Amino acid sequence: MYRICGLLQAAKGNFSDALKNYANDIYHAALVSGPRHVKTSGGYFHMANVFFRKGQTETAHNIYTEVVNIWNEMLRQVVKLEEPHSESTLTSFVEKPEEETEILDEAQEAEAIQMLHAIYDLQQSNAAYGAANLVMLLHTLAMLHCHLMGYTKAQEFAAEAISCAQEAELSLDLSEIQQLRSNMAAKA
Repeated sequence: MYRICGLLQAAKGNFSDALKNYANDIYHAALVSGPRHVKTSGGYFHMANVFFRKGQTETAHNIYTEVVNIWNEMLRQVVKLEEPHSESTLTSFVEKPEEETEILDEAQEAEAIQMLHAIYDLQQSNAAYGAANLVMLLHTLAMLHCHLMGYTKAQEFAAEAISCAQEAELSLDLSEIQQLRSNMAAKA
């Protein structure tokens, strides 16, 4: 409810009221799911949009980065669950414990697509966002498309992440992204 009210206030240009509604949305979602859960990321995303519209781009970039970090953590868990595991014939008969990681539902997938692509559109040519943040965003988009079985798109985002890191001469461990890219090349 708070998010919808925030969207309405933002559409009217009442940015302070919109921010209050988004803060309440984040607070209530965090009470239920925690402050770094995908269910809170929508409130953060819309809050960042308001700051961006107000011209407070540094604050907006910081909040967008938090949204990307939340999705990155979740998608790492989801993609890890989806990876095939080599099992011996003996262990395949042993009952395995339930995984505690939740898989994304369709609404969350749609929200991730909308938010992460909107952030990508805003940030890809914005030098102020920073190369390290862009690499994280591209890696997150690659994992999202991997989860959605868009293997070619996942491979493209992974390749762009690696290229961005190399061009900026970042000292990041790219092995996870390279592995994802290789896996996607095999599936594409």
